[in-house]
Amino acid sequence: MTALTSNRVAGSNSTDETFPSVLTPGSAIERIVVAHGGGGELTAALVREHFLPRLTNKQLEQLSDSAVLPWSGEKLVFTTDSYVVTPIEFPGGDIGRLAVCGTVNDLAVMGAKPVALSLGMILEEGLPVMLLDRVVASIEAACREAGVAIVTGDTKVIESRQPVGGPSDESSMARGLFINTAGVGTLLPGISLDVSRISPGDAVLVSGTLAEHGLTILAAREGMEFESSLTSDAAPLNHMIASVLGAGSDIRFMRDATRGGIASVLADICELRDVSIVLEETALPITPTARHAAELFGLDPLTIANEGKVVIVTSASAAEAVVNQLRRHPLGQNAAIIGRVTAEQPPLVELRTAAGGSRIVQRPYGEELPRIC
Repeated sequence: MTALTSNRVAGSNSTDETFPSVLTPGSAIERIVVAHGGGGELTAALVREHFLPRLTNKQLEQLSDSAVLPWSGEKLVFTTDSYVVTPIEFPGGDIGRLAVCGTVNDLAVMGAKPVALSLGMILEEGLPVMLLDRVVASIEAACREAGVAIVTGDTKVIESRQPVGGPSDESSMARGLFINTAGVGTLLPGISLDVSRISPGDAVLVSGTLAEHGLTILAAREGMEFESSLTSDAAPLNHMIASVLGAGSDIRFMRDATRGGIASVLADICELRDVSIVLEETALPITPTARHAAELFGLDPLTIANEGKVVIVTSASAAEAVVNQLRRHPLGQNAAIIGRVTAEQPPLVELRTAAGGSRIVQRPYGEELPRIC
């Protein structure tokens, strides 16, 4: 194999814009080059030296394009999601943690026990390998928290979009790293969570404080600091959710409140069930720091993304028991009943303010905070 000593930046006519690369497949590497996505020796070395040491298990060791999983006739739940957040690392997490937690949570809110994930990574040439290793370590830690395994994966490398080796090149905003994760789980016995089960009189709950992930990302991009630090709430919720479902509570529906915040989740409920929802502002669990940051950025906390919070609709009679069960778990200590479902028409989400007034909570028209997850 010919030694690969440098790589010209895509779109550049200059041969001076080069960077140290890989001399042999077994040598230490500092940056990703296009050849790492070519399917040859360098790809094998990347997988062997930077993915398998942390993520290995019996299925993944086969290095197949898919994994055969044991299945004894239960109902399977399947999901997939892609992650493009910038910066790649932020207070409370990074794109790797986000990918695992987001996919695990999408399974958990359906009443499933997450079993296995796939991991697809698209790396931009010039990405520091030390940064990649930190992200993979974060993926490993999040999988351990959730009790799931990465059983198959894929890696591609795209050409650089910018000069390599500049003063900001070590920044986690400087290079592209994108992740797709698919997840499979088995439906827990006797569980049926569906929006069709929601009726007027039901209670609306959230599992904790709101808006922290989106505000953390925005503050990191703007280089802003607050008196009390903002930290992403990215976390796997499957164990907390399983404990609530296992308690036998009368839960109708769950959804994790990611892009668009709880406003999008509640608007979907109103539209699909032809009902309205009334929220009480005084009941909303929003920290003073998050409230101040949202005001500073001109954003509504109800429309801001969360990555470790779930909206739950339950019968009114079961609401207190569900909140108490949530609060027994470290991720649910700030759980609260925030509103109720009504038959009012037309279907809408209404917020009754602390001052005694009310306003309509609008679903975001587009994406207020792009690349938030």
